[in-house]
Amino acid sequence: MKKYSILLYYCYTHIEDPEQFREAHHVYCLENGILGRIIVAQEGLNGTVSGLREDCEKYMHDLKADPRFSHTEFKVETHDTHAFQKLHVRVKSEIVHSGLQHIRPQENTGKYVEPEEFKQMKDSEDVVLLDVRSNYEHQIGKFKNAVTLDIENFRDFPEKVQELEKYKDKKIITYCTGGIKCEKASAFLLEKGFSTVYQLHGGIIKYGLEAGGEDFEGKCYVFDNRIVVDINKVNPAVISRCYMCDTECDRMINCANPVCNNHIPVCENCGWKMEGACSEDCKEHPEKRPYDGTGYYQKQTNGYNPYKGLIRSK
Repeated sequence: MKKYSILLYYCYTHIEDPEQFREAHHVYCLENGILGRIIVAQEGLNGTVSGLREDCEKYMHDLKADPRFSHTEFKVETHDTHAFQKLHVRVKSEIVHSGLQHIRPQENTGKYVEPEEFKQMKDSEDVVLLDVRSNYEHQIGKFKNAVTLDIENFRDFPEKVQELEKYKDKKIITYCTGGIKCEKASAFLLEKGFSTVYQLHGGIIKYGLEAGGEDFEGKCYVFDNRIVVDINKVNPAVISRCYMCDTECDRMINCANPVCNNHIPVCENCGWKMEGACSEDCKEHPEKRPYDGTGYYQKQTNGYNPYKGLIRSK
């Protein structure tokens, strides 16, 4: 059995003093062996973290013991090691940047569809599956026949809604990686007059864990050192092609040039040939990072001080 767990979670709830919470939560994670990225805002909490299995069990128990986070749902995956090398707990204006700060999903959002129900609904003629993720995410993997939007970041979603007018008489099911973007995307669609809006509860990850991932084509982009993960255990398919040689490829890297950092599918041969770069210019860039075959680049940990930024010393 793998010793580590990776937790993906979010919770829309009111946090009166995000900075105070951030500091206390940061210390808690350090004392309990939790690494990863956590965003704190007045509207709630959003995190992807990793740790030893028992430490993650404690983390989930203790977080849910706080009444503000008692309804938090965790997507749990196993891993051989930590998926992160650092801990970052940051305060931001939103737990996912959308520009829709007026929307409160805990008050009004699309109806949840659980994975097994989604599996039954997804092929109906009156249903439209709407991917609300960014281009680089849905290009490496998406649900069969899903509608995708040309967006570089989720904050671009609101201006694309006008393109969906032709689906107003359909049942729209939004989906994303873990569900957090759909909370606001589905609420915004309701605000814009779409009458029948659902969201895949727990996102692609939960659908893979609980329903086998049927009809999710390709792989799912994740925000840790795995970059992409397998979802479909029923009828997997590859939908992306190598950025360099155009062969079938569901392996993804970040360009080794940090100024570019392009997210692209690249086969193993081209990855090594180009030293992890997406172009000759990037390959020759003076700041190009050493390529180790993964295409994931953790920021340098030299001099990393996990207590940096804390108001109160441990």
